[in-house]
Amino acid sequence: MRNCPSVASISLSIATAGALLATATACSSGTPNSSQASSEPQSTVTSSSPSGSSTPTTQRTSPEASAAPSVPPAPAPTTRSAAEQQLAALSLEQRVGQLFMVAAKATGAEPATLQALTKYHAGNVYLSGRSKAGTGPTAGVVSSLTSTVSADTTGGVPLFVATDQEGGYVQVLSGQGFSTIPTALVQASSGAAKLRTDAAAWGKELRSVGVNVNLAPVLDTVTSPEFAPSNAPIGHFQREYGYDPGTVSLLGNAFADGMKDAGVAPVVKHFPGLGRVVPNTDVSKDVRDTTTTRDDPALKPFQAAITSGAQWVMVSNAYYDKIDPANIAPFSPMVMDTMLRSDAGFKGIVLSDDLCSAAQLEAWSDADRALNFFGAGGTMLVCANPASIPAMHQAVVQKAVADPAFRAKVDAAALTVLRVKAGQ
Repeated sequence: MRNCPSVASISLSIATAGALLATATACSSGTPNSSQASSEPQSTVTSSSPSGSSTPTTQRTSPEASAAPSVPPAPAPTTRSAAEQQLAALSLEQRVGQLFMVAAKATGAEPATLQALTKYHAGNVYLSGRSKAGTGPTAGVVSSLTSTVSADTTGGVPLFVATDQEGGYVQVLSGQGFSTIPTALVQASSGAAKLRTDAAAWGKELRSVGVNVNLAPVLDTVTSPEFAPSNAPIGHFQREYGYDPGTVSLLGNAFADGMKDAGVAPVVKHFPGLGRVVPNTDVSKDVRDTTTTRDDPALKPFQAAITSGAQWVMVSNAYYDKIDPANIAPFSPMVMDTMLRSDAGFKGIVLSDDLCSAAQLEAWSDADRALNFFGAGGTMLVCANPASIPAMHQAVVQKAVADPAFRAKVDAAALTVLRVKAGQ
């Protein structure tokens, strides 16, 4: 028997030869199909036509078998926020300046305050003391402070201008155009709805003179009316809104909401609470709270404020023996990072109480006060003594240059301040 090839195999050979010839011709002619032929290889098979004859047909092979290695797409360009763009434009010295709030006398800024704003780039100021001058002169004082803003001082970033306008014994600004604000305990008697309306009116008075931050309300829960006179920082001055966390939360946050209605940022204070201490940290040392815990019910007013959008929380200067007995609150990562940032989910400005003149801070140098506060997670340092600013500012700049981890904290804190300013 002769070993002759079958008709089908002859057809396949002829078809294959034809395909190879077509490919070679296309490659040599440089036709557009040549790239397709090389990137998408083809094979030829025979199939039977309806009449029974064998006809060559073309099939594409799977792309996985022949495609060149894929190139990952280029990442989409990221758009920086306004705050991130501002941060990038600031020098280190200007970034550090954004982390300070320096005192200015409400009756007129002193040279040390102006030096802090101009030479040391302080990005925030608060009116301190007492002024009975009324709205007109107070607006002039604020204007003298905000006029220091320039490319050389704050990089053009506007100031936060604050004051203490709680009411009662703690009311910095009075006189024509300013209401006489009662103590928090008296405010509470009006109920939440009226208190919010009243606070909005008081906030508009502040806003009219250029003040955009109020260092109020007090959300500390004093334990009882009987204990209040012994509670030197709060109860003695009737700064409390009540004697249980629910009442304090309802009424204290009504005050805060009224301020927000007026375009003034409220600062809730003094986390995690001063309602159980006896001495006042402003005038006494080693002030301790021996009762408050990390999940204490007295924290509820602060949590409610944060949940409703508060962007400022002031930390007290006391020790908390059941939270972090070794560190005062503004030097405690447990208080500021763990409790405020992690537990409460707070993303705004962690503000210190006064770290420059309070008796509680006497054991530390000005430089160490600033380094400890920012190292523990603080955002903005309040300084009642402008003469302390040079040593504090220089210490923070020097440590940021020498310590990358500390520099990262400085940059993160400055970005937080700029983000809050951008949303003001």
